[in-house]
Amino acid sequence: MPSATPQFEFDAGKLLVRLNLTFAADPKAIPDVAEGVLRVFKAMDCACGHEFEVETALRESLANAVIHGCKGDSRKQVQICVACDEGRGMLIVVRDPGSGFDPAALPDPLVAENLFSEHGRGVYLINQLMDEVEFRRGGTEIHMRKFPTQKEAVPGCGFWE
Repeated sequence: MPSATPQFEFDAGKLLVRLNLTFAADPKAIPDVAEGVLRVFKAMDCACGHEFEVETALRESLANAVIHGCKGDSRKQVQICVACDEGRGMLIVVRDPGSGFDPAALPDPLVAENLFSEHGRGVYLINQLMDEVEFRRGGTEIHMRKFPTQKEAVPGCGFWE
C-alpha cells in the first residue's frame, strides 16, 4: 500500500469531513466499514438526499477492491479516502494493491447474454449513481464524486439546500 497522502481537489480549509481509512481485505469487513463511513457523513450532512447512491457506490467499490483487487486475501489492505466540502460535494477514493483492470474491457451488463449474469454490474452501477467516476493507477484506484446541486436539494440538509 502506498504511504503517500492522497491529493484531493478540495480546499483543506473548507472541508467539513475528511476520512482516511485502511482495512484488511476481508469481505466481512465491508458492511462495517461502509456503515461507519456513512454514519460520519450523515452526521455532517454530506451527501444529504443522495445517501442511497453514495452508499451503493461505496459498497460496490469496496467489494470490487476486496474481491477482485485483493482476491479476498485478508493479509492485503484496502484504503478508502473520503472528503466533503460545501462547494465541491463529496469525493470517495478506494485503492487496492491488485494488478488493476481496464474498465473499458468490462462486458456490458445490458447486453442480452449478460442480463442474467450473477456478477458484473458493480462498475456499471457506480457510473450510473455517481456524478463523476474515474479509474486511476491502472484500475487499482477509483475516484467517485457526488456534487451538490440546487435542483437536487433536500430541505433541512445543511449545504445541500
